[in-house]
Amino acid sequence: MITKRIIPCLDVKDGRVVKGVRFEGLGDVSSPVELAEFYSKNGADELVFYDITASAEGRGLFTDILRETASRVFIPLTVGGGINSLEDFDRVLKCGADKVSVNSGALRNPELIRQAAQRYGSQCVVLSADVKRVGGQFRVFGRGGRDDTGLEAIAWIKQGVALGAGEVVVNSIDTDGVKGGFDLELLQAVCAAVKVPVIASGGAGKMADFTELFQTLPGVDAGLAASVFHFGEIAIPDLKDELRRNGVLVR
Repeated sequence: MITKRIIPCLDVKDGRVVKGVRFEGLGDVSSPVELAEFYSKNGADELVFYDITASAEGRGLFTDILRETASRVFIPLTVGGGINSLEDFDRVLKCGADKVSVNSGALRNPELIRQAAQRYGSQCVVLSADVKRVGGQFRVFGRGGRDDTGLEAIAWIKQGVALGAGEVVVNSIDTDGVKGGFDLELLQAVCAAVKVPVIASGGAGKMADFTELFQTLPGVDAGLAASVFHFGEIAIPDLKDELRRNGVLVR
């Protein structure tokens, strides 16, 4: 059986890690370089680095901060934000990323997924989907959760995987930062639709939320969270001990 991964997420704005609720009200947390180094040494299996305003501001990702962050991290690093072309893939991979996350750029040009998978391999291409309920439907949002694309989320995720995405991060806007637990209904629908690794994001508030996630949905490969790790509410070594006690295989 595949071991479950625990992944802290660094949402970076103007060179600092920030965190909000339902993608709004962003507050300053820490330096991405220092935080990444801490997680790398303290049990994180992977790390996600999002330049969260790159797409909205129509610019490329901050490569200087990324390069310094990557130099301090000795676990797999996934990077996203402002990824709109193969040149963007090339740039962040040369800065030290192991995987590249696409969201708004893929919504504008789905062929980017296929092109990147052909050039770098599917294992390098991560489809990140920001999803919110609208009128009883799971809807995909672009530009950091700002724009309702009108696309039904499960259909879009299936399309992205068919084009070559080797992993999917499901960001539930409804549960983001609320700390009431992961969006199990949404995640179950995604797991039923695709056969690639699925990463759950949005809603973790306590260790029991991770236990519930993996016990209820064994098809979910990883749990991703931000504020509960950033503010010391959950220590990753303690979380892994708790998961082991509940029969969940972790690294």
